[in-house]
Formats: sequence, C-alpha cells, structure tokens
Amino acid sequence: MSATDPFRSFPPALARLPRLVRLYIFNCMIGFMLAGCFTGLILWFNVANIGYLVTHVAGGWLAALVFFVLNGIVFSGVQTGIVIMSMDYPGEPKDKGGHRQGHQREVRPPFDPLPARATPPAPKGADGTRHPDGWR
Repeated sequence: MSATDPFRSFPPALARLPRLVRLYIFNCMIGFMLAGCFTGLILWFNVANIGYLVTHVAGGWLAALVFFVLNGIVFSGVQTGIVIMSMDYPGEPKDKGGHRQGHQREVRPPFDPLPARATPPAPKGADGTRHPDGWR
C-alpha cells in the first residue's frame, strides 16, 4: 500500500473511486485531523481568551465548530497542495538542475555606462537659484 493510495483495499466503497479522488479524500482527512488538534490546542491554552469564551458564552460551541471547520478547509487545502506539488512525473529524471550546470550565460551590464560630466554645475546665486551663464 502506497502513501498516495491508502484506500486500495479498504473500505471497498472508496477503493472503486479514481486514485486522484482517493488522494484528495485522504489528505482532507489529514487536514481535518490537524485542524482538530489545532482547535483543541487553541481552546486548551486559552489563546486570546477563546477557550473561556467558548465555554462560558451561550452558543460558544457554535464558534468552536465554525473555527474547526474553517481551519479544516484551510489545512486540507494546504495538505493536498503539498502532496500534489511534491509528486513527480514517471520517467522524469530526479535531478532537474539548479546547480549551475550546463549552459552558462554571458554576463553583461544591464545598461551602457554614461560618461561623467567634466564641468561642475554652476554655483548658486545669492537668491539660491542657478543660472546657466553662472553668476548674474
């Protein structure tokens, strides 16, 4: 049994689904388990006084449920994204580069250098302005 196909033999209803759907369901379960742990820790350690509010306010259980479900959606999406992005294609070489091997590009400056001005700017006049013909 591989890590991406946990429902190959059990339960039979999930074994008939396409492999990608089974992968998604499995990672959603992992995401919701992580969300349950996260919600439990937030309530247990009373972060931002959320644990007190959930236990002492009427309808606090509803806030905890919404917190759990929304975090479950986020964690499931992140878990699925991590698994799918880390998958490789069959027949593709394992080392895809990134080690400065192969073609080396010629390094050129991003722009042509400009010549420096040979004469200093005209001095400021008494009124603080500069005049093209020097002092006025």
